[in-house]
Amino acid sequence: MSSSPPTEARPARWNPAGWPLRTRLVAIMIALLVLLGLVVGGTAEIYLHKSLYQQLDAKVLETNVRNRWDGRGPLPLGDRPPPGSQTNWIVTRLDSIGAVTSGGIVAIDTDADGVYVAYYKKLADPTVARLASVAPDNTPRDLNLGADLGDYRVVSALNERGGVSITALPLDSTRATLLQAALVTGGAVLAALLIAGWAGAFIVRRTLQPLSRVAATATRVSELELDRGEVELAQRVPASDTDPRTEVGQVGSALNRLLDHVGSALEARHASEMQVRQFVADASHELRTPLAAIRGYAELSRRSRRPVPEEIGHVLRRVESEAERMTALVEDLLLLARLDAGRPLAQDPVDLTVLVVDAVSDAHAAGPGHDWQLDLPAEPVTVTGDAQRLHQVLGNLLANARTHTPEGTTVTVGVGEAGGAAVLTVTDAGPGIPVELQPHIFERFARGDSSRSRAAGSTGLGLSIVYAVVTAHGGTVSMHSVPGRTEFTVRLPMTAAPAPPPTPGVPVAARP
Repeated sequence: MSSSPPTEARPARWNPAGWPLRTRLVAIMIALLVLLGLVVGGTAEIYLHKSLYQQLDAKVLETNVRNRWDGRGPLPLGDRPPPGSQTNWIVTRLDSIGAVTSGGIVAIDTDADGVYVAYYKKLADPTVARLASVAPDNTPRDLNLGADLGDYRVVSALNERGGVSITALPLDSTRATLLQAALVTGGAVLAALLIAGWAGAFIVRRTLQPLSRVAATATRVSELELDRGEVELAQRVPASDTDPRTEVGQVGSALNRLLDHVGSALEARHASEMQVRQFVADASHELRTPLAAIRGYAELSRRSRRPVPEEIGHVLRRVESEAERMTALVEDLLLLARLDAGRPLAQDPVDLTVLVVDAVSDAHAAGPGHDWQLDLPAEPVTVTGDAQRLHQVLGNLLANARTHTPEGTTVTVGVGEAGGAAVLTVTDAGPGIPVELQPHIFERFARGDSSRSRAAGSTGLGLSIVYAVVTAHGGTVSMHSVPGRTEFTVRLPMTAAPAPPPTPGVPVAARP
């Protein structure tokens, strides 16, 4: 039974937790206004409903009293609508068995003289039946009288003849008034929400502008390269946004104090780097002379005419070998120190095709057990730079491939152009670089062997020099390695590019 892999949780689009602060403030304000509008509108509608129904109940009860008794004698009103009756009012009397004895539904018309006269029209039998079903308790209640008449407010009471007097007033006008009041209130609330939302968004945006400026300052600082070189940390929150009496001002003031501390720490770090860099340069320079003397005396001793015991000869050869290796290390350190200090390189036309042919020829002589291959373009590829240093770059890459791959490994060196840049590639079919070392491949003295063994004859600075020289030429160097294929790619601008600021501490190390 298989199961699909879990999908990555995505933030909900309507999740308020992910909204900007100004959006949340405006949303909260609108929500409060909506709640306030509902409370006010609902209260007004309830009060209006109660008031209108009280007035309607008073009118229907008063009319029913007149329907039961006119107040002028013992006889009830005849078949004449009570004074003040309106169209579609129902004023009627039923006997004890539910038959209509008088009254009906009020209609108004004009007589021959043009005077409005109210009169009764006969009620339909279904309407009479519905009216007769109302309890004669003199309590107003709603009653639907069919599709033709609609809803009425009805009251029924016993009269002096043993029957019931029923009065019903239509609810159409009352409900229309309630609906109109609800629509007007809702429209007013909606218009108020729109105006308040626009005004609130404007006010919140203006109010939060200082916080936006503080955030912009923090963003600019976060985009600076603070890990190397001299850093000028001049970004600060404006003084107008550091008022300690406001919350935003407190944040801005705290950020400025933090930037002051960080700036001081960066200055101290840069000063320490400069001291270390100067020490390395001075020490490397001073060591060159005694190392040359050691090598000279060792070589001179081996060339003496007097026979030298084998044990002493072996010691002298070891002294000379170690002196040569230390001299190479000192030269590498001195070169890196000069590159870190921004020493300018030569700016001459360099034919990379010829450079590759020469470097591969030297590598073949040094490592005849490897299979060296060339991938050259039909036309020469020329860049502007220091030919000696570029030759050193290629030589170090080839030495790196030769040292860290077994004999018989194929190493291919290619030259080409891509995107306006010259591209050098050194690809080998060796075992690859360990995954844990790859993130540190461009660090000085980085080694896969934690014991720092010198068995391979590497100083640990070969790729560091590659990185430093390529960077000084305005180019880039990258690496991709999997078991069975490792490729270093060097990109150099086709035209002269100004050397970037020195980047001490980020050169490359040779593979273990």
